[in-house]
Amino acid sequence: MQNVILIGFMGCGKSTVGIRLSYRLKRTLEDTDKRIEREQGKTVSDIFAQQGEESFREMETQLLRRMGKEPAVRIIATGGGLPVRKENRVLLGRLGQVFYLRAKPETIYERLKNDTTRPLLRGEDPLGKIKKLMRERDGAYEAAADVIVDVDGMELEQVVQKIAEAVTP
Repeated sequence: MQNVILIGFMGCGKSTVGIRLSYRLKRTLEDTDKRIEREQGKTVSDIFAQQGEESFREMETQLLRRMGKEPAVRIIATGGGLPVRKENRVLLGRLGQVFYLRAKPETIYERLKNDTTRPLLRGEDPLGKIKKLMRERDGAYEAAADVIVDVDGMELEQVVQKIAEAVTP
């Protein structure tokens, strides 16, 4: 049995799907952003503001290295930018089966338009920023993924069912 890893752009449903999947598969959910926040004693937004994005990305890489040495078999929901680093994609592949929850930019915008906690979406033209970031990251997500799940128009339970059926024992 191996870890089930959920990747994708912010707002694609990694955390929500992860919670439901953890019940379905009877595995613990580990959210990389939440674990970094616990370990650092501050929010991802504060880390970005105080130490910069590159520092946060290095924290993600170090966390993946540590998780690779932990015996737990779990559901892992990653931060949206985590797979961008090539080293992280390699580490994810070693950690388990990677599922890319893919959504259209408009879907992401609708889900996040009132969320003020996303440092990368602050300022003018958030939909434009989403489109730009998604174009930049899509290749990394696809390269990391073992399975791509297009979540647009799917109910939560449909997404969970599709992943549960695809999980390799």
